[in-house]
Amino acid sequence: MPGASFEQAHAGDMAALVGLLAILFEQEAELSPDPGKQRRALELILADPSRARVFVGRIEGKVVAMAALHFTISTAEGGTSAWLEDCIVHPDYRRRGIGAALLAHALEQARALGATRVTLLTDGDNARAQALYKRLGFAPSSMLAMRRRI
Repeated sequence: MPGASFEQAHAGDMAALVGLLAILFEQEAELSPDPGKQRRALELILADPSRARVFVGRIEGKVVAMAALHFTISTAEGGTSAWLEDCIVHPDYRRRGIGAALLAHALEQARALGATRVTLLTDGDNARAQALYKRLGFAPSSMLAMRRRI
């Protein structure tokens, strides 16, 4: 993506990240924005990059996209695996290739950090996102996501 740069987010990106998450959670069927919660979670992520990392896409220094990798140990993989979350491109910058480029960057970072598998969830009706993920090598899983609040 010409003119775009990709890097790990830092504390100075907080307002932009919270804003992007508000956009994402407005369009997600099961989620709703809560800036306080999002800020707290991002502070935890940014404070401990061994557990998770947020990557951003910038155009002319402005954060216009984000994606997060959360790390865990997989017994099936015999080592580190990652969970990809919070993939969002600001609506004004969509359809320019920045999302695909940011995700490719995040996947390369996951590989460099030793992850052998990356898993993600996407809304069942978000065909555009699913097509992007398939182009990047993701395949549907027969596993079913289930949640319970505790």
